[in-house]
Amino acid sequence: MVKHLIALDLDGTVLNHGAVGQDHLQVGINAELAEAVRNLHLQGHEVVLATGRSADATLPVVEKLKIRPTWVVTANGAVTLKRDPLAHRAYRREYVESFDATEVLTKLRPQIGTARFAVETAEGTFLYTEPIPAGTLPAKQTRVTFEELLGVQASRVVVVAPDRRLEDFVRAADTVGYSNVSYSVGNTTWLDIAPVGISKESALEVVATKEKINRANIFAAGDGQNDIEMLRWAGLHGDSVAMGQANDDVKAAARRVTGSISENGLLDALRERFGELI
Repeated sequence: MVKHLIALDLDGTVLNHGAVGQDHLQVGINAELAEAVRNLHLQGHEVVLATGRSADATLPVVEKLKIRPTWVVTANGAVTLKRDPLAHRAYRREYVESFDATEVLTKLRPQIGTARFAVETAEGTFLYTEPIPAGTLPAKQTRVTFEELLGVQASRVVVVAPDRRLEDFVRAADTVGYSNVSYSVGNTTWLDIAPVGISKESALEVVATKEKINRANIFAAGDGQNDIEMLRWAGLHGDSVAMGQANDDVKAAARRVTGSISENGLLDALRERFGELI
């Protein structure tokens, strides 16, 4: 068997969000897809969940899939976990990229001052100025003043505002000069800023090198702006797939497009790549 690196985004790719009520979402994994992912893992392929979620919000998905991958990429590449049976939930923080959040926060605040500001620290604590409802953030959270965010070594900066357009956030982020990810969650506009040069791609490149995986044997799937670098990287020599509901710029970054999450597009893409026996 030729070992592959199989990098999978979570929300909108593996995880399907179905509306239950105004403030709650039901998150599901298709049973056939879960079985396919487990089979690929059991066959010895390096299955890597690569997500913008925090480590706390990612490990329950690992457990739900019933897999024990060596590596898990979280916080859009800023935090890479490695399996360690002696660590909490069997994973330790192997690589953590961080930066001083002062400059980006002080540049953004005058432009979108009504927003809620937060940072995920290098140690994994979430510091926020006002509550940010989301099931993808660290479990350990502390409310602070804006000034207390300054000088913090952050693995990412999060800016959220229900009353601003996505275009406003993108324009503000462009003036900061950091690599950034912008996306909309329901009626709330959300901006996620990572350290310069850090993305899912950069973290997966480290994993591929550590595992000595040929670049032709890399497969990646995703649906968001934070997947664009990963999809381009995987597709350069290997295979990359954009989900059917993805925006055009995400689709353009991938080698091919599969069905949407509701159509179980990832399962189809995995079968096309790895065969019906997965």
